[in-house]
Amino acid sequence: MEGVPHPIPRTVEEVFTDFKGRRAGLIKALTTDVEKFYQQCDPEKENLCLYGFPNETWEVNLPVEEVPPELPEPALGINFARDGMQEKDWLSLVAVHSDSWLLAVAFYFGARFGFGKNERKRLFQMINDLPTIFELVTGSAKQLKDQPAAHNNGSKCKSSGKSHQSESQAKGMKMSAPPKEEDESGEEEEDDEQGATCGACGDNYGTDEFWICCDMCERWFHGKCVKITPAKAEHIKQYKCPSCSNKRVRV
Repeated sequence: MEGVPHPIPRTVEEVFTDFKGRRAGLIKALTTDVEKFYQQCDPEKENLCLYGFPNETWEVNLPVEEVPPELPEPALGINFARDGMQEKDWLSLVAVHSDSWLLAVAFYFGARFGFGKNERKRLFQMINDLPTIFELVTGSAKQLKDQPAAHNNGSKCKSSGKSHQSESQAKGMKMSAPPKEEDESGEEEEDDEQGATCGACGDNYGTDEFWICCDMCERWFHGKCVKITPAKAEHIKQYKCPSCSNKRVRV
């Protein structure tokens, strides 16, 4: 991906410096360079990734062909969701994945060079003192500092199918549990749930599992089977399952 090799960080301070450089590049892509970034993420292209480099630059490119890769890879296929979501929600989703990737790279170096418990803790504390890319992109960094209690109270548990389904319906999104009949008939509800199967693995519906429905083919999937979490689903306006996404790419 990178034209010039960067020195490999071996100490906590060096890993943190590497983290800050990559983070700065990703922030540029999602803020000051956002128009350029948006144009490069063409949904008609193959699976693309957003890379941040230690020299504070960024790049949209195909994933590396090396298996396993030298470093953890960013989220794959960020371009496919671009036109199915509002721009701000899509950027927020990319920001979440970018935060996860930065942590993966930093602690990959920590594991590779044998960081002990205290070193890992110190590295995390240094990283944790910085706002996340998601917080900066969404403008929530200041709100998190000013209203920590309100923010925590607003984070609702998504384990309850009915509460999550009602939230998603308000946003026009189908997720959490396969469709049910009205509460007037408890027997019909049980029959519907027991008959629902995941479009990916074929397993039956379980009340303690997160489900999401494809807006194209109307099939339901376990969130884990299509790699969609409740947090990620909050930012998706129109969900397309892997099969429907691939059909679009071929066209």
